[in-house]
Amino acid sequence: MNLELSPLCGAMGAEVHGVDLSRDKESVILNTIQDAFHENIVLLFRDQCLTPAQHVRFTSFFGPVEPHPLGSREGAPSQPEILVLENSADTPAPRNDFWHSDISFAECPPLGSVIHALEVPGEGLGDTLFCNMYSVFEELSPGLQKTLEGLRALHSAEALVRRNNEDDNNAKPIASVPGMVSHPVVRTHPQTGRKALYVNPYFTERFEGWTLEESRLWIDWLTQRATRLENIYRHRWRKGDVLMWDNRCAMHYAIYDYGSKPRLFHRATAAGERPI
Repeated sequence: MNLELSPLCGAMGAEVHGVDLSRDKESVILNTIQDAFHENIVLLFRDQCLTPAQHVRFTSFFGPVEPHPLGSREGAPSQPEILVLENSADTPAPRNDFWHSDISFAECPPLGSVIHALEVPGEGLGDTLFCNMYSVFEELSPGLQKTLEGLRALHSAEALVRRNNEDDNNAKPIASVPGMVSHPVVRTHPQTGRKALYVNPYFTERFEGWTLEESRLWIDWLTQRATRLENIYRHRWRKGDVLMWDNRCAMHYAIYDYGSKPRLFHRATAAGERPI
């Protein structure tokens, strides 16, 4: 089966046309979507209407659907593994306006996420940015690539715990900070075989054997390389959008410019493997 795809931008991403995720469940369709996902990193499906159960069923094709390991947000009543991302005047959402790869502080970080936009704050508000972490590694010199491939980095949940425990957002408090975990600075994608830079400025604490100061210089420099405009896809949300991304080879950044305007998304997360 051939999907009708159109590119989202030059850096990454494709829109999938003519697929109804609530109905089209044949394995041939799902396998073709999976191939497109691995090729494009970000996939967009417009005008979708999914129940939480349908949302979980679709996500589970890519990996077991798992809740947030620290219980960061409330779950949907009928499907507690779905994170409810909600903002209103009475229940302000926590900020996600920082570049990160989801839950990289876990031993086995997520494969990726599938978000369904149920209510958006308005045209041009609350956009989400994605950057291609294959490209940033592949554009480095062979010498720097070799150096980075020999490094490991420590990832920490401390910043997330601190954010959740503030009083001005509706995230769930987290009792304690789990221990840091070590991941390779460059990881190999298990399906594509391509190498991607795997550090982010929010969860990556430092390189193993390096000081915080030394590490921050390099993490910041690599982040600047990764987030150049030509390496970014900016998604402008519409109600009914379903957007999925590969957490193993992309970072993202959620723009917080909608104030008290209502916003309601559901997010399902597919479990991933230990980075290698």
